[in-house]
This record gives sequence, structure tokens and C-alpha cells, in this order.
Amino acid sequence: MTEIWSFIQNEILGMMWLYRLIGSLLNACGLDTSGRIGGSVQFFIFDTVKIMLLLGLLIFIISYIQSFFPPERTKRILGRFHGISANIIAALLGTVTPFCSCSSIPLFIGFTGAGLPLGVTFSFLISSPMVDLGSLVLLMSIFGWKVAVIYVILGLVIAVAGGTLIEKLHLENQVEEYIRSTQLRDAPQEHPSVKQRIKYAWKQVLSTAKKVFPYVLIGVGIGAVIHNWIPDEFIVNLLGDKNPFGVFLATAAGIPMYADIFGTVPVAEALLAKGSMLGVVLSFMMAVTTLSLPSVIMLRKAVKPKLLGIFIAICTAGIIIVGYFFNAVQSLIL
Repeated sequence: MTEIWSFIQNEILGMMWLYRLIGSLLNACGLDTSGRIGGSVQFFIFDTVKIMLLLGLLIFIISYIQSFFPPERTKRILGRFHGISANIIAALLGTVTPFCSCSSIPLFIGFTGAGLPLGVTFSFLISSPMVDLGSLVLLMSIFGWKVAVIYVILGLVIAVAGGTLIEKLHLENQVEEYIRSTQLRDAPQEHPSVKQRIKYAWKQVLSTAKKVFPYVLIGVGIGAVIHNWIPDEFIVNLLGDKNPFGVFLATAAGIPMYADIFGTVPVAEALLAKGSMLGVVLSFMMAVTTLSLPSVIMLRKAVKPKLLGIFIAICTAGIIIVGYFFNAVQSLIL
């Protein structure tokens, strides 16, 4: 059983067959992949192709699932639950929504305008970019199933706890007036055929790929530089176990960036290979996908500074706790 799973993780999810194939082709062309330049080229081509292939497959599957949960239906589902159970359902529904935080904010605004409890909508907003189904598969391909499952569970805990806290603080007056006065009407419910769902999923693949591809190239480029040009000692001293503040540094570095998990994966992969602590890498990924500067600016248009500050504080604290947790258990799960 162990050998079967190892094959799935390395050859199917990790696509190591593709890595070897690209290396063989580059060597046949006269490029030494054991050198810095050749290694960088091999890393760049391999990670770009691997991520785009996984991206296309994952978005197609998730978009097909998402076609069963249009905003109106999601709103009705959430409206049936109350208390912490509503926060849990909202966090789980967030896993089948678009990948980046900026895509989740319009849905958050719609749900808030429809009258759903503020804490419930924030559980959705936190969960959506942090722990989507795509992150589960991508993390499995790099770090293994234990890391991926724990990452998703902890992300859902942050989403539920954060939404519950915001609900207890009664911050409804911190939502901008134009959203609170919005009356969202139910659109006619359609029941698309399988063919229509497939067509919708394929459109989502093309649309998302066009938006994400530049960030994938940037992320892979940074990863290639880290992987082949930055000394191991530098990464270990800055982000390894020698620096107890590595998680704080990674979280702070991730917030100003804008990318989804597909853009952060190659950077995370390269950092881990160089000796960075697991918790540091995952904190960086969480910060980029959940608290990117553009998403914070967009959210400010919907909520007032006090609520925005509480949201950022909750997410930052959760990300840091997750980072140190993974640092503590790294030897047990890798």
C-alpha cells in the first residue's frame, strides 16, 4: 500500500516522470541540467508545465462541482443553519469557490447584502482562498497527504473560529451602508445539463488559466532562482530552524504579494528544498493567498477600517499559529 501511494504522489501528482523527460531532452540538446543554468531551465519548464496541467484539471473538476452551487443556492443553504454549524458549512462551501481572495470578495458582498450573518460570511471569506480543493491536491503533490490534510483542517479551523469571533463581536455596523441596504433578489434557478456543466467548467479553465499564467511564470521564475542560485546556508539561516522568527518574516513577506496557490507553489517548493522550515513555507503560502494587498484593498470598499483590522488580525494570528505548529511537527509528518 505504501508503494502504491508513493507512486501516486511522486509519479502522478508530482509528475516526476515529466521531470526526468525534460531533463533527458535538455541533456540531449547539450544543456547540462546538473549545472546552475541547466538546472534552472529544467526547474522552470517542469514546474510551469506541471502547474498548468494540474491547474487545468483541478479547475475543471472544481468548476463542475461549483456549477451545482450558484450564489443563490449557496445563500439558501447557508440560511438553513445557525450558530457555529452555519460557520462550518460556510467554511466548507468556501472550498469549492474560486481560487484567489479577490474572486471571493464579490460573493462575500452578495451574501452580506442578502442578510446572512456577518460571522458566517467571514468564515466563507477566510476559507475560500485559504483551503480550496486545489490547495489540497497541490500540497499533496509536494509535501504529501499528511501535510495537505492537516493544512486544510487547520485552515478550516481558522475560518470557523474567525467567523465565530466576528459574530460574537457584533460588528454589523462596520459593514458599509451601501451593502447593508442592498436587497439581493433570487435569480431563477436553472438546472443545466451535463453538457452545459462541462462547457461552463471548460470556460472557467480557460478564463482562470489566462489570469493565473503570468503569476505562475513569476512564481516559477523566483523558484528557479532560489532553487539553483541562492546558497542553502542563506535560506537555512533566514528561514530555517536557526531563526525563531522565520514564520513572522514569511507571513510579512507574503501579505504584499498577489497570487493564488498556483503561483506560490514553486516558491514554496524551492524554499523547502533549500532547508526552509515547513511552517515557514506554509505561512508564506497562506499569507499570499489570504491577505494579499489587492484583496485587502477590495475588502476595504465593503467594510470599515475597524472590521478590516480585526479580519487581518485574526487571519495573521491564525497563519502564524499554523506556521509554528507545522515547524513543531515537521519531523513527524515529512
